[in-house]
Amino acid sequence: MKRTLITLFLAVTVSFNLLADEGMWLPSLIHKLNIKDMQADGLQLTAEDIYSINKSSLKDAIVALDHGSCTGELISNEGLLLTNHHCGFGEIQAHSSVEHDYLKDGFWALKKEDELPNPSKSVSFLVRIEDVTSKVLEGVNEKMTESERQKAISKVGNDLITAAIKDTHYEAKVKNMFDGNKYLLFVYETFRDVRLVGAPPESIGKFGGDTDNWMWPRHTGDFSMFRIYCAPDGTPADYSKENVPLKPRHFLPISLKGVEKDDYAMVMGYPGSTDRFKTSWGVENTMEVTNSIRVKVRTEKLRILKDYMNTSQKAKIQYASKYARSSNYWKNSIGQNKGLKKLHVVEDKQEIENAFAKWVAASSERKAEYGNALSLIANSYKNNSAQIAQSYFIEGLIRGPEVLGYAYGFTRLEDALAKDDKEKIKKNVARIQKSIDDYFKDYDAATDAKLLASLGYIVKENVDAKYLPEELDVKSKKDLEKRVNKYFKKSMFGNKAKLEAFLENPSQKQLEKDPLYTLSRDVISQYRELAKQQKESVDERTKGRRLFVKGLLEMNPDKKYYPNANSTMRVTYGTVKGYDPADGVHYEYFTTLKGYIEKYDPKNPEFQTPQRLIDLYNAKDFGQYADKDGTVHTCFISDNDITGGNSGSPVINGKGELIGAAFDGNWEAMSGDIAFEHKLQRCICVDIRFVLWVVDKYAGATNLINEMTLVK
Repeated sequence: MKRTLITLFLAVTVSFNLLADEGMWLPSLIHKLNIKDMQADGLQLTAEDIYSINKSSLKDAIVALDHGSCTGELISNEGLLLTNHHCGFGEIQAHSSVEHDYLKDGFWALKKEDELPNPSKSVSFLVRIEDVTSKVLEGVNEKMTESERQKAISKVGNDLITAAIKDTHYEAKVKNMFDGNKYLLFVYETFRDVRLVGAPPESIGKFGGDTDNWMWPRHTGDFSMFRIYCAPDGTPADYSKENVPLKPRHFLPISLKGVEKDDYAMVMGYPGSTDRFKTSWGVENTMEVTNSIRVKVRTEKLRILKDYMNTSQKAKIQYASKYARSSNYWKNSIGQNKGLKKLHVVEDKQEIENAFAKWVAASSERKAEYGNALSLIANSYKNNSAQIAQSYFIEGLIRGPEVLGYAYGFTRLEDALAKDDKEKIKKNVARIQKSIDDYFKDYDAATDAKLLASLGYIVKENVDAKYLPEELDVKSKKDLEKRVNKYFKKSMFGNKAKLEAFLENPSQKQLEKDPLYTLSRDVISQYRELAKQQKESVDERTKGRRLFVKGLLEMNPDKKYYPNANSTMRVTYGTVKGYDPADGVHYEYFTTLKGYIEKYDPKNPEFQTPQRLIDLYNAKDFGQYADKDGTVHTCFISDNDITGGNSGSPVINGKGELIGAAFDGNWEAMSGDIAFEHKLQRCICVDIRFVLWVVDKYAGATNLINEMTLVK
């Protein structure tokens, strides 16, 4: 074999030879793939202690928040739930007002009657996982188009879901694994009465703000607490005063022993999305299109939001959650592009592709099955003007101003009015009236008009004119500002009183004449047209990726593979350790409360430190939560594999005890969703002892401490 071919195969082996710290493993398969390695690293549990459908196991203490946006864990026998502060930020903000600013001051329920309901929040427990690949793929073949294939898969999947939840209150999903080469059925039990119990002030829960986001060293007390309620018989129920705290099948005991370097650490949760099988063409597209457009548009969006938030306390409360959601992946995209370039990920992917191509070429059978895989993927990224336009539409018009999405939500009412269906008209009006107060509570029309004009002009300047709605056909930004201001003046969608008056006597004619409603229809219509224009390319890419991943699995039969994250429960394992981010620089594996004092800057809103925390620190009032070194450890890092969705995930020691809650990744490894970087990638976690210190010593919520099982 030629030396170049050996080198290429070694590149593939290195890239896919998974170490203990890489991998988002399915809990139902760790008994086959991982348990021996996990136990060798320090795990003292069995595979069934982690995942079991017959007895209580760790999986029964882990929940998906809002069907996968974050993760939480049960920490008491009374349904007490721990997650991140940023995972509860929307609820904290929604309950806040100028009179009761829980963002600024924090919130603590010292008795259960004080806990705050959140009608739209839910938690889902995993009941079981079933491999249904053979059933799903039984009726498909390579002669099918991608649309035909997906239609057949969806039909079988829906039938499997129906059968799985028959005569139960469960929910189920069939999820695609390994780019369509494997399918699993996930069954869940979802609870809908979830009440806010406790949250530290932003000066603890969001300490460091955007500056420290995705960074290490970190000192953020990123946690909040909720409680799950159920009907008296233990089943899920909507909020009711008659509901009772849930008695979970399992909850996590909490270790007060702390962590040391090289300690075993396991994370269980619901990672949202990774793309470790992405090709070099896909990586280039992510950098040049997705991330670049997101950064460009959101930089302007965040500027406009911040300008308004700086005008008053009310304005800050209104837009705090919206700003946080937008800024999080704005900064992530900046860091990811830097990481992908610095770590030469495109070149690494190209080596894998070259090795794959040589492997395919060595066999006529492989050429017949996989010969077109890479060319299909490469071709799918060519002539991407429609995709670029669609990305600008998403960031600038759909996720930019709120008014277009809100107005478009009236299409169902328009349809009912057109048909003069009085029953549907009544239902739609009632639906809108139910949510109108919440919408306008956190909405400023003048700010939204600025967003529409400014972001709309960015779209106009960067998108081929043939894709633009006629409303954006202007000569200058000033012209668009005038047009948008005129629209808002005439429209009812930026004015609560006008909208309420319309709902009293809704008219199809009035709705169709509304300029912002018309614009929303035009934007969504054009967005859908852009999606249609990309269908052929998307189908090519889907087929090419399916064949490429299938080929890689066949090419390396002795490798242990894990599927990309897709908001299903995963287990990752590794160790507590620091890292060296640059030449001559070493980061320790933990931080302490001293960092709050050192970073404190009274002139910087991101680095405010509560006076009570300063007083407790100076008095060294650490209680039972101090480390053996005499300090309170605030955060620590491990080499666990995580991504978005893992926020709030429990970090568990070898005995199955809670030692922290994961809340972030580190800046140097922002490329990790696409390519895991063993030397640099770290999981940032809030130390559970710091959490308890804040709850007990800072907040005085000893009622919550008394619920927990503490292990000394």
